[in-house]
Amino acid sequence: MEFVKKEPINKGWSCDKKFCVTTADGEKYLLRITPKEKSGNRADMIRMQQVVASLGIPMCKPVEFGEFEEGIYTIQTWIDGEDAEKIIPELSDSEQYAYGLEAGKILKRIHEVPAPDTQPDWESRFNEKMNRKIKLYEECLIKFDGAEDIISYIDANRQLLKNRPQSFQHGDYHIGNMMIENGKLVIIDFDRYDFGDHWEEFNRIVWCAKAAPIFASGMVNGYFDNKVPIKFWKLLALYISSNMLSSIPWAISYGESEVQTMLNQARDVLEWYDNMKNPIPTWYFKGYYLQYVDGIPYKMKSFYDLGFMNRYGTVFKVYDDQDSGNICFGTEKEGQKFFVKYAGSPTEAYDGEAEDAVKRLQATLPIYRDLKHKDLIEFVDAEEIAGGYAMIFRWVNGDCMGRMYPKAHRRFFELPVEARLKVYHDLCCFVEHVNTQGYVALDFYDGSILYDFENERTTICDIDLFRKKPCINDMGRMWGSSKFMSPEEYRLEAEIDEITNVYTLGAFAFALFGNYERSYDKWSLNSELYSVATKATSSDRDKRHQSIKQLIKEWNDAM
Repeated sequence: MEFVKKEPINKGWSCDKKFCVTTADGEKYLLRITPKEKSGNRADMIRMQQVVASLGIPMCKPVEFGEFEEGIYTIQTWIDGEDAEKIIPELSDSEQYAYGLEAGKILKRIHEVPAPDTQPDWESRFNEKMNRKIKLYEECLIKFDGAEDIISYIDANRQLLKNRPQSFQHGDYHIGNMMIENGKLVIIDFDRYDFGDHWEEFNRIVWCAKAAPIFASGMVNGYFDNKVPIKFWKLLALYISSNMLSSIPWAISYGESEVQTMLNQARDVLEWYDNMKNPIPTWYFKGYYLQYVDGIPYKMKSFYDLGFMNRYGTVFKVYDDQDSGNICFGTEKEGQKFFVKYAGSPTEAYDGEAEDAVKRLQATLPIYRDLKHKDLIEFVDAEEIAGGYAMIFRWVNGDCMGRMYPKAHRRFFELPVEARLKVYHDLCCFVEHVNTQGYVALDFYDGSILYDFENERTTICDIDLFRKKPCINDMGRMWGSSKFMSPEEYRLEAEIDEITNVYTLGAFAFALFGNYERSYDKWSLNSELYSVATKATSSDRDKRHQSIKQLIKEWNDAM
């Protein structure tokens, strides 16, 4: 095989040199070159990879193997994707969990490859390994608090190793050795393959749990089809404990930074297991009831048929984390995109009755009609369907300001100050419009704001709980995010009015220019504007601006 292009890949812990190579016809491959002195098992590795690939495992597949002057080379299929450890933590909870389920099911299939008949007994083999690791730790000058609890747990649970079955192991199965290609999980780096207890393969789950606990939980649940035996947890704690002891001596040769990483990991593990008193780690949860629409996962408390969504087109996005009882979809039909909000299904994050969610959504219809505005998402239609209620809007491109979407939130706050000032101006104008139309803005917070980076446009996407004036607090603590709520929104029978929304806008100023904090040290604008925002968020209503127009005027004068 001849290559016209060779680009180095500087990632990973192995001694291999790695390259992305391209043939004359544009086909890409992964080239790995192993020094001859380190290449003893490369032929066996390729053979085992071929066996695993024959099971239909999505993986980096072997293509060619040979020897030349630089060492042993292997050529494998190229994965044209992105690192899972970068992508997965930024996804919705449902998407993270779905990928975890997939990772667990893939691992279960990998373990279908049996260990050879000559494989040594697991109990004696792993006991020897643990003994070596304890000795390594005891001889190491660097210690960590809680190591004695780990050693005690190991000694008290060695009997769990008796008669454990063995199979082929990937050897380093965790989120760092996975990629996402065309929305699918792909497994890479089989070069640490081994044979042993298949449950021991989960010992690297500490990396998954640190990066994305929901993914890690899905991986366990996917492997066991949601029936996780307690013996697994006890054994996993044993395997992870053993690894923790040897990780510190291992890290020393890689420098202080890696030693600190392993000390931090040991601290995390001890916290997860309550200093080895509880074999089920704190990051684990039993998972969601997942369904899929057009290949996209979403979580529910129980089954609910959303097949009617094809009426609105093909679903390309699902928002299922709302605690309002609504589930929302991005759809595309005949070249047009829509945002569909539906109430009536048993959404995971909602603790109320579906009928109440339907009534609340139906009550929003006049709100969107009355408050039509250039910066408000455009209402299209509404209808009763499938025992629930759907509202349809024009789709708006944009990233959400809200902290519940970390990636979009970070991107939003990387905007220059001038752009955020324009967003704030848009919010003030919209809330002033709301008040002139006889409404008061409630449950208005950062999750209600979208920003289109390409067109530099602000869109308000959620005004469901806005109310007509006069408005009295009839709940005590009203709906909303505490970062944006005025004192009267916590006080039963308090008046909720334009002065309340002055507070809301002041809170938005601190969110946009003070990283949600009210201290001057966090403030990114001048002191005059800080004074305006402080006045707007006074706990004493009489000391706030008495109208939104007054707030806007003082803000503009201080610019």
